[in-house]
Amino acid sequence: MPKKPNLSQPDLSRLEKSLDYQFQNSVLLKEAVTHRSASAKNNERLEFLGDSILNFVIAAELYTRYPASSEGDLSRLRASLVNKEGLFLVSQDLNLGSYLILGSGELKSGGYRRNSILADTVEAVFGAVYMDSDLERCRILILQLYHEQLENVPDADSLKDPKTKLQELLQSRKLGLPEYNVIEIVGKAHNQQFTVNCSINKLELTTQGSASNRRKAEQQAADNIIPLVLDIFKKN
Repeated sequence: MPKKPNLSQPDLSRLEKSLDYQFQNSVLLKEAVTHRSASAKNNERLEFLGDSILNFVIAAELYTRYPASSEGDLSRLRASLVNKEGLFLVSQDLNLGSYLILGSGELKSGGYRRNSILADTVEAVFGAVYMDSDLERCRILILQLYHEQLENVPDADSLKDPKTKLQELLQSRKLGLPEYNVIEIVGKAHNQQFTVNCSINKLELTTQGSASNRRKAEQQAADNIIPLVLDIFKKN
């Protein structure tokens, strides 16, 4: 667990050692760890930049590592790495929460432990390194920090969402696409619950899914019907 950071003057030289990178312009690193609650000159612009660089670097690395993978598989693999969870893991390795510059409210509420703040700060650090050096140095840093995650990336098939899995399953037997229909919406606009039917007419199968939005309900319904489809396929 990160120590509660200094409100305005963290020792960023220790962070540079963790990054194995010494900034020529130390102002960039300070800006990268400054949350918007602390200053108008904060890390949001660097975060924007770092997000784009991270996506590019990971995409290029996956493209090289998996020459036989389709565009869809590469997209799923990238999404499994470039997300709040993956960035939070990187922040933990850097003990990044100890260096955050937060406003007093965020500091008191434990913002230095908040996953979203830490993930955004990692991207800002990448943006800062790029602005202080170049793309190649930033690429090396990203691949160093993502090394373990890249070595343990899950199989692309396991990352497919239920609707995609169901569609591919049916297509493998030359069956048509499933039909999704909303059968009920309850609750007020800000707190609705959707219930959706997933039907495969040729197999005479129907299941339901319920969630806080239509897309999630469709995914749930698809997930519920897949075992039934597999059972029929095994018997035939």
